[in-house]
Amino acid sequence: MNVKLDDSWKKHLNDHINSVGFKNLVDFVKNEYKNNICYPKGSMIFSALNNCKFDDVKLVILGQDPYHNPNQANGLAFSVPEKTNHPPSLINIFKEIEQDLDVRYPLNGDLMYWVKQGVLLLNSTLTVRKNQPGSHQNMGWENFTNEIINLISVKKNNVVFFLWGSYAKKKSNLIDHNKHLVLSSGHPSPLSANRGYWFGNNHFSKANKYFKENNIKEIKWV
Repeated sequence: MNVKLDDSWKKHLNDHINSVGFKNLVDFVKNEYKNNICYPKGSMIFSALNNCKFDDVKLVILGQDPYHNPNQANGLAFSVPEKTNHPPSLINIFKEIEQDLDVRYPLNGDLMYWVKQGVLLLNSTLTVRKNQPGSHQNMGWENFTNEIINLISVKKNNVVFFLWGSYAKKKSNLIDHNKHLVLSSGHPSPLSANRGYWFGNNHFSKANKYFKENNIKEIKWV
């Protein structure tokens, strides 16, 4: 695994990338990909960052770790390749968009069109072993992605953060709530959504309202 990270991020994260902890993480990931089936493909590990440059970030959606089933993970939190069946969490995200914005259910589960508008789809852990959710947690990825959240909070203004579920909500203390809009709710997974903690959060319209108030171009969600 080479750290092929866009320069717009690399210049801010250089100290972390050169730390012993990150080098140990790289060794761990290389070994995992050599000896096991892991997701996403090596070339897609930094896809969220490489396709959404630091200066372009205006909204951050935090996930936990990549999809662990074949042909799903593409390096973007909650996203799957086009023409792939939508996983349950993505279905509920799209249902909420449908209700919140009064639009049709989105057909394309590849969320790159969000990324190109400044949405950073950041998983806390960027890799996973096949069929083993959480298998790459606590090996150093969280330190790296926490650094990214803190960097955005400190260096940018008027960014919207979506914190869905208890895991994402724990990142709230990394964000300056006076400079940014932080929207929290239950997780879109069926377990949480079916208990009433997800639907009706209206995060997508609330984000665009905030952007409009701050003269920032709104996100075209569909």
